[in-house]
Amino acid sequence: MGHQHRKALRTTAVGAVSATLVAGGVLGLAPAAQAAGTSVRFVDIAGAGGTVLKANVVTPAGADGSRRYPLVVLPTSWGLPQVEYLAQAQQLADSGYVVLTYNVRGFWQSGGEIEVAGPPDTADASKVIDWALAHTPADARHIGMAGVSYGAGISLLAAAHDKRIKAVAALSGWADLIGSIYSGRTQHVQAAGLLDGASLVTGRQSAELRQIFDDFYASDLTHEQDIVDWGKKRSAATYVDQLNANGAAVMLANAWGDTIFPPNQYADFYEKLTGPKRLEFRPGDHATAELTGLLGLPNDVWSDTRRWLDHYLKGTDNGVDRELPVRLKSRTSGGYEGYPDWKSVGATSRKIDLAGTTTIHTNVDSGADGGVVFLSSILDQAAQLPPVASIPLLPRRWAAVWQSEKYTTARQVRGTAQLHTTVTPTKESGTLVAYLYDVGPLGLGKLVSNAPYTFHGRTPGKPFGLDLELYSTAYDVPAGHRLALVVDTVDPLYIEHNPSGAQLTFSSPANDPSYVSIPLREQ
Repeated sequence: MGHQHRKALRTTAVGAVSATLVAGGVLGLAPAAQAAGTSVRFVDIAGAGGTVLKANVVTPAGADGSRRYPLVVLPTSWGLPQVEYLAQAQQLADSGYVVLTYNVRGFWQSGGEIEVAGPPDTADASKVIDWALAHTPADARHIGMAGVSYGAGISLLAAAHDKRIKAVAALSGWADLIGSIYSGRTQHVQAAGLLDGASLVTGRQSAELRQIFDDFYASDLTHEQDIVDWGKKRSAATYVDQLNANGAAVMLANAWGDTIFPPNQYADFYEKLTGPKRLEFRPGDHATAELTGLLGLPNDVWSDTRRWLDHYLKGTDNGVDRELPVRLKSRTSGGYEGYPDWKSVGATSRKIDLAGTTTIHTNVDSGADGGVVFLSSILDQAAQLPPVASIPLLPRRWAAVWQSEKYTTARQVRGTAQLHTTVTPTKESGTLVAYLYDVGPLGLGKLVSNAPYTFHGRTPGKPFGLDLELYSTAYDVPAGHRLALVVDTVDPLYIEHNPSGAQLTFSSPANDPSYVSIPLREQ
């Protein structure tokens, strides 16, 4: 991909997502009016190194210093001001919590520069807790953290580093930053553009962050390890042993279509947790499942968050600890499903054989795409309209296509589909994107899942084995439909690494057959 093409793509993504985030900021301000009549106190808190953090405190009505209350700390989302959580803070305070929400460093009126959940952000969270214990009727024995997106990531990292935190609700967050925006060794350029654009509009990027973004877009492999190391330092998965040792009760919630933090990395992290834990997935995109709750409206995610905090900070016997801990909602049906653990979600699997040998040319978008950041998954959430493609019309010069038989009964896809195949490249580098489609009688395919994969340093003409996890999902395929696996080499969601004129050949050796494994719910 040429530099100018990449620059234009980045500029388009930054412009679109900046508008989206600014609009989200306006929505985030709406609760302020609702909470205007309450005893909200706006304060300045000295964070790590003396950096001033803008915050607000909401205390229970009638708090007179004669008793202590559980404390909930809410760090803000990326690009949003500290009034983001006022509606939820009011509801929590009404039910007996001291609530402190603060603007993370580098954004809006808080001081400092954006650290992307680096060590100063983790230290800030502890300083905020110190301040709350000294200046509010907060109980040092009952401290929790919660947040959406950036606030979720910081909450998990803080719980790994501060033993005082007893419960966490991490909503639409990340546990593995590199596994989120660089999965399959492929830059998720629209996701990065969203973060970049929002921080340019609402915050102050550090020189380190600007360099990380520039190196990320530039596809310079000499900086790849630096980016990976930077991301690991900011990932709760790196500190999972510390988090487990501290024993905090962790609730994770995310959307199936999250285009910034895909669900796989949360599911993987959940499996590594050994303390009290809960995992929830719903339809939607990044932070869309929580949005109505930020406006003070009824919301399942925030209701479950309050139940989680009530049990693990107040000791309320509300049954949340006795429920099946993995809670899913399909993208195509209305009810919730409960499972004892993540591996039980796709209890059985069926393989679709990828027989024969197929060669495709690179550098051209075949028409099979993962959609547009935010827009596509929101349409799927609101109207069950995921990205579509006419499978019979996909040009076989640029897309490899395999299909299952027509299903006589419905199939409930649950969990993580896995692709296994053999690839022979004509160049040492390349990118491919795999898509799983639900194909109706007329050949129209609705996107079930997808994932990118990039390779470097391969010997041209020499085959290699490829194993790729598609993004986890929950999708019901109707009777009379079939599943199709499509592979092409260009998708606007990602930066591709296909040299001009490159070709990819997919084969299925007799001693190592190619397939896509489809996880299915037991019926």
